[in-house]
Amino acid sequence: MIEQAARVGAPIALTLFAVLGALMGDLPTPVGLAVAGAVAALSAILAWKRVTGWPLAATLAVTTAGLVVLGHAQPANLVWMGLCVTAAWVALSSALPVALTTAGVLGVIVVAEWVQQRDDPAWAAWLVGTAFLLVASIFTRRLRAAVEQLDKAQHQLAERTRAEERNRIAAEVHDVVGHALTVSLLHIGSARLALDEEPEKARRALEEAERLTRDSLDEVRATVGLMRTDAPNEMAPLPDALAIPELVESFRRAGSVVELAVAGELGTLGPARGLAAYRIVQEALTNATRHAPGEPVSVKISVHNNETTVTVRNDGTIDPAPATGSGLRGMRERAQGVGGRLSAGALEGASRGGWLVEVVLPS
Repeated sequence: MIEQAARVGAPIALTLFAVLGALMGDLPTPVGLAVAGAVAALSAILAWKRVTGWPLAATLAVTTAGLVVLGHAQPANLVWMGLCVTAAWVALSSALPVALTTAGVLGVIVVAEWVQQRDDPAWAAWLVGTAFLLVASIFTRRLRAAVEQLDKAQHQLAERTRAEERNRIAAEVHDVVGHALTVSLLHIGSARLALDEEPEKARRALEEAERLTRDSLDEVRATVGLMRTDAPNEMAPLPDALAIPELVESFRRAGSVVELAVAGELGTLGPARGLAAYRIVQEALTNATRHAPGEPVSVKISVHNNETTVTVRNDGTIDPAPATGSGLRGMRERAQGVGGRLSAGALEGASRGGWLVEVVLPS
């Protein structure tokens, strides 16, 4: 944008000052206008060809020579404004070494004129004006480059933020849907077995599966931003550590044997770490129910001042060929996302096998 403005404005300004210099100078008017025409033509060619860098500086040296011819020994001639325009054009279109070299050449020209007319302080004004426009143009170009870099960095940050948000939503949906389907299947299985002999039990199991599915659907909508509370512009809240007892109870109602032991106040975990703990327990119980159905599971949570430890342990026999998925990776990413660490693996020395998930979160 700045380079384009320089290509358009600089040739016009050079032409204007060259014509004024021809009219204000001591040369015969036809000769002066011819020199001004040459300056204008050469400037237009440079702009049309989009010349920058050293080629631009070298060619503008020719136009500068024409300006010097028009304004030699005339400090009051406006043709010397062309030197300021030349310095700005090069500084806005070329690299810093090119701009500084051009400025040095232009400064030498003004100083040489000043030496010949030491009693006229007007040359100092032209020298200062050229230097001022040069510095201003360099800073303008650098500022524009910095703005472009900031825009690029902002765009990259926005893309990364969108990618992280997509991954977060995918993880939330994975955990919610996995838990809902697993527990609902337990209820449906219980209802199928009790349908003939215990219809009331079957009805309760189906009602619980329906309730769980509806709650999970609401949670999915809240996760992706579609479910809102009655207050405008507020998102429906996501679960935290205080909801872990109800989570465990939902597995118990589905027929799983789950023990929960809590030491400390779950509410001290806060929203972010509380959600991470909730999702990790949810995923661990879902995996235990899926890969070791019917085996007892124990959940222990210890909340201390410095850190909180959550363990989910299953001492039963694990399916030797469990289904592959992203659950373990998702749990580890959740723990790392809030500054914690997670380990998961088979129990060592257990006679019947088993599986242990342990996560440590900062308090």
